[in-house]
Amino acid sequence: MFFEYSLEEIAELISSTVGGVKTALNRGRSKLASLPPQAAHLSAEKPEASHLLHLYVERFNRRDWDGIRELITADANLRVADRFESPLTDAPYFGRYERLSVPWRIVLGSIDGRQAVVSLRQNNGQWTPYGIVRVDVADNAIARVVDYSHCPWVLAAVDILHFQTF
Repeated sequence: MFFEYSLEEIAELISSTVGGVKTALNRGRSKLASLPPQAAHLSAEKPEASHLLHLYVERFNRRDWDGIRELITADANLRVADRFESPLTDAPYFGRYERLSVPWRIVLGSIDGRQAVVSLRQNNGQWTPYGIVRVDVADNAIARVVDYSHCPWVLAAVDILHFQTF
């Protein structure tokens, strides 16, 4: 069991085999174990980081991609979990959001007590969580974006999710 999903359920979710899931979990655990302690969490709890996240969300929802680029470091990294990884400046990430045909937006929220960005989609007039986006801040700039929207089990593993729509 992983995040209350059996290996078989995870394999079905990601169109893989149980062996493939075991290998991926082992590889992920090894990578996490090898990280230096300070690299494991880049916190966004400081007031200046929180302000930066508010600007990120505001500009993202306005589709102000150039404004977002002003907030990121030159070497910021993007990872769309299970799909894509590259420097954020070279990524087609913003354009993909621009072309989405379903109503969407992002909001600041709290996931298991930590500040995070929540991706919402509109369903029958209601805004519902669709994914989690981790935005790491370092030296008063966005250093990394990790979008878990393609990983529904990440959202399913969250114990407490708070967000406000307006």
